[in-house]
Amino acid sequence: MRRFALPAVVLTAVLLLSACGKNSNDGTLPVPAGGSDTSTSSDTPSTEPTTSAPTQPATTAKPTKPATAPKGQIIIEAGNFASNPAVQGLVTSYPLYFQALVSKDDTVLKKKFPSFFYSDVAQGIFDAQRNGWIMKPPGSVVIVGAKRTADGTVAVQTCRSQTTQYWDPKAKNWTVVTPKGSPEVIEMILTGIGWLPYRLATTTGVKCTGVHYPA
Repeated sequence: MRRFALPAVVLTAVLLLSACGKNSNDGTLPVPAGGSDTSTSSDTPSTEPTTSAPTQPATTAKPTKPATAPKGQIIIEAGNFASNPAVQGLVTSYPLYFQALVSKDDTVLKKKFPSFFYSDVAQGIFDAQRNGWIMKPPGSVVIVGAKRTADGTVAVQTCRSQTTQYWDPKAKNWTVVTPKGSPEVIEMILTGIGWLPYRLATTTGVKCTGVHYPA
């Protein structure tokens, strides 16, 4: 009986197609480090070959807004400095700082603020806990200046009303006696999620005499 042999050209094409069907990178595709908070992962890698185009990382998602203090606890007046991005960052973050002072709980500062700022104010919160000092809102802060520093931060100069200080029930007096308000300078730093309080700075030269407090 006569056998029909495959032509050499056809046989060669079959071998080439078989070789091209194998992918030396199957199962070893790189996985991005970190990933987004919304990504999910599986303990068992998939062995199914994919034919669709790779998904592009999402870049349009809006950042989650930080929690804020209850409405009316603190009034912040930015005045002529309202357009400064560092001042805008302070206006957004100060209510959290004030809430930590009122509640005498530094947890939110530890989670959401740079460590330098946390260490600067945590001791004051601890002192308030230990001594039974209280602070009753509303309080008010007036921004009186904003200057860039040599370190690349922006020192936002503020005056804090008397009601932003602790009251000592034992002494029946304010822990900081400042009927015309007290200065506080907060250096703001630009982070990946915006401007945040970086550390407390010297208040030399900041005068609060004559400042009108909204509360």
